[in-house]
Amino acid sequence: MVDWNRHSRRHFLTTAAGAAAAIAVCGHSDIFAQDAVLDTPAIKNGPSRERAAWKVEPFPMKQVKLRNGPFKEMMEVNRKYLLEVPNDRLLHTFRITAGLPSTAEPLGGWEAPDCELRGHFAGGHYLSACALMYSSGTDEELRAKGNDLVVELAKCQKANGYLGAYPESFYDRLRKHEKVWAPYYTYHKIMAGHLDMYVHCGNEQALVTTQRMADWAYDWIMPLSDDELQRIYRVEYGGMMEVLYNLYAINGQQKYATLARRFGKNAFFDPLAAHEDHLDGLHANTHIPQVIGAARGYELTGDDRYRSIADYFWQEVVAKHTYATGGTSDGEGWQAPGQLAKQLGPAAQECCCSYNMMKLSRHVYGWTADPKIMDYYEQLLVNVRLGTQDKDGMLMYYVPLKPGMWKTFGTEFGAFWCCTGTGVEEYAKTNDSIYFHDDKSIYVNLFIGSEVVWPQKGITLVQDTNFPAEQGTTLTISAAKPKRLTVKIRIPYWAQGAAIKINGDVAANIAAPPGTYAELTRKWKDGDKVEISLPMTLHASPLPDDQTLQAAMYGPLVLAAQMGTAGLTEKMIYGDSGPDDEHDKPIAMPAVAAAGAEWFEKVPDEPLQFRTIGTGSTKLKPLYQIMDERYSVYLKINKKAI
Repeated sequence: MVDWNRHSRRHFLTTAAGAAAAIAVCGHSDIFAQDAVLDTPAIKNGPSRERAAWKVEPFPMKQVKLRNGPFKEMMEVNRKYLLEVPNDRLLHTFRITAGLPSTAEPLGGWEAPDCELRGHFAGGHYLSACALMYSSGTDEELRAKGNDLVVELAKCQKANGYLGAYPESFYDRLRKHEKVWAPYYTYHKIMAGHLDMYVHCGNEQALVTTQRMADWAYDWIMPLSDDELQRIYRVEYGGMMEVLYNLYAINGQQKYATLARRFGKNAFFDPLAAHEDHLDGLHANTHIPQVIGAARGYELTGDDRYRSIADYFWQEVVAKHTYATGGTSDGEGWQAPGQLAKQLGPAAQECCCSYNMMKLSRHVYGWTADPKIMDYYEQLLVNVRLGTQDKDGMLMYYVPLKPGMWKTFGTEFGAFWCCTGTGVEEYAKTNDSIYFHDDKSIYVNLFIGSEVVWPQKGITLVQDTNFPAEQGTTLTISAAKPKRLTVKIRIPYWAQGAAIKINGDVAANIAAPPGTYAELTRKWKDGDKVEISLPMTLHASPLPDDQTLQAAMYGPLVLAAQMGTAGLTEKMIYGDSGPDDEHDKPIAMPAVAAAGAEWFEKVPDEPLQFRTIGTGSTKLKPLYQIMDERYSVYLKINKKAI
């Protein structure tokens, strides 16, 4: 049995259907981005299908253990929720579609028997989350639950390879250009979930199911002309390109790479390849997964056009379509670049977009090792990933930006939004991007209590921090014998005056300007300790098209104005239809009549508590801490103060 990690760059496995021949494959997607662990030398020495190497690679999740802190807490809450969802309820609509008996109570929301997206969570995201939890902490209980689900889903797969919780007739409607809700989007999720169960849990049946599903898609897609496909691709199809390239990376069958390339949407890719921003009017989360597919295509084919598409898209979205939080989209779409002042709506910052932008960032960072990419990754992590899961594991769809809105969470068995699915995956892998490495260096990218084992170098690095409540972190080295290597510590853009001590002494000759890596090269011995001070300064983040609309920030943290709980009910905070817009009850954005450019301050002797300066002071606190109350991320600032 193969034992790997989803986020594994170098993975080694047997070929399809349990064939005796063994091959080795390298992959650097979000699915394959770390070194694998395998006992078979013949497999380790097999050929690589990669054509574009990563400059740095993340450590396998099995080598990174979280210590006490908010990220470990999120993972444990997620684990508890995943265990509470019964397999029979997950399987219900698959069994009914396959003509098999089921007496289970149907799930609700987007998994209800009358929802055209049914199956995306039950047969896809859920399997991915179980597999990732296993890789993150060797969770045998969830692995067994996922394995049982794979067995039962295989019984629902048709002889022609089709597997779905809705009938094949949905694809007839797609071909005829009749109204249908994104069947290939759901198909991708189911394929990806099964592939994850193979990659992380060694489930051979899951690989067979994936390949048979891919064969069905090949037979459906390949007879169609390019013109027919381009019209079909007006309907969302998720990460089909990515999962097919990942399957090709595993079994080496060229047909899957050919099929992956056919899932390119020309009207979207061509302008990006020409470095033109035509994102205005596009549905954001329809298109981010397509760019992840292009990134994976670049890695497996070496096609520089794919890399150009991914690079330009990442730069353009981050620079011109992103709020202070790092989130993107309003009403699930984009508008003209840099035009954000009128995009502060109740359905802003779809959580799926944040999940997928983080996936894409891993690719771009792997190619470049640019610390600025990890600045952005951190921005998303602490502002729109932290704080979007409640104490029971319920998840959000949007992170509203309309003043006076609040956070709305789905219910246990009644929501199953797309963001429920990406959420359970996200909180199953909160240890996946903390550390990267090259042959001679370890990169400390995120300040999260954790430890990483690097057996090839004979060292363990332990990180202790209460970040973001603490302005810094401490690293302790464990080594069986002294080892010379470089520890590279990201100095964030917001950390003015960062300082480093090694074993209590100031590292005077170590440069630590914001936006770079501080490089510590020495022969490390057991017990060596590095203390990093990362001062979190106050700064404002104005919208590019209206400098009077500003977000208050403390280091990477966005601070939200607290606007009370008037009118809020439990039904408004927990619901299955997303946040209520309350069009008839507009609430004014908090205004600040500041005497100078500095319009907010930290409350003395109060951890992470802030307030505006001047008449009518407004309380502020980190957005991730806002729960069960109204808030506003942006405030209106007196023009005279700017």
